[in-house]
Amino acid sequence: MKRLFLMSLVMVVGLSLFSVRASTAGETVGEYIDDSTITTEVKAIIIKEPDARSLKIEVTTTQGDVVLQGFINNRETEARLVEQIEVIKGVKSVRSLLKSEKRGS
Repeated sequence: MKRLFLMSLVMVVGLSLFSVRASTAGETVGEYIDDSTITTEVKAIIIKEPDARSLKIEVTTTQGDVVLQGFINNRETEARLVEQIEVIKGVKSVRSLLKSEKRGS
């Protein structure tokens, strides 16, 4: 009985510490997983885009808000990427800070 009580107490304290950590970080574990999933899906879209896959594009997702930074060949490619990203489940907004880069010969 004493062992059961101690195990229960340890579990309650552990869960309490975990929930406090999640709430102080400003996001829940579910939100973090969702942001990671969104980022992965965005990167997959970039890799599939022939005009973008060879360029350096950084993706940051925070609470469903996606930010793209880096370089793009042209604005049409950027528009296609943004359009595809906007329909990903969980995406609230897409902010493109991509700059046009002319490919040298």
